[in-house]
Amino acid sequence: MSKVFVINTDKQPLNPIHSAQARQLLRNGKAAVFRRFPFTIILKESRPDFSVSPLRLKIDPGAKHTGIALINDTTGEVVFAAELKHRGFAIRDALTSRRQLRRFRRTRKTRYRQPRFLNRTRCLGWLTPSLQSRIENIKTWIKKLRQFAPIGAISQELGVLGTCYAKLFFLNPKILVI
Repeated sequence: MSKVFVINTDKQPLNPIHSAQARQLLRNGKAAVFRRFPFTIILKESRPDFSVSPLRLKIDPGAKHTGIALINDTTGEVVFAAELKHRGFAIRDALTSRRQLRRFRRTRKTRYRQPRFLNRTRCLGWLTPSLQSRIENIKTWIKKLRQFAPIGAISQELGVLGTCYAKLFFLNPKILVI
């Protein structure tokens, strides 16, 4: 799992290599550090002997954390693994404190102030800010990894069982949710 991302002189992703091989390239001056996290090296001269085989990006989304793994399908080895921590609950708390401040303003004696509610409409694909943050976080990391790794396929685990179904399932285990 200690693989190093490699990009060629045209900044096209190549197959990740072992860290010892990356150290050797850096020591011989054939590569330079391009990025620290995820650790990526850039080759100083184009080398045709570096092969490119597509990797599979696997995503396991969750409410608090999302697991991301890059897997080589031919060998089955894990090239890169990471766990993203989402800000969903911090966003929720910030919105709650903002709502409390608004309510405090409303209780002041401002007789002639126009009421400020029902003046915003939500667009068709609106999501809650915490969920929007989670989606954007995952999309950002996919975009970053596509720059440094030859990703051929993306797999995502879909959470079918929601909280309302879980409550029903625990009350009556004979219910099958499809």
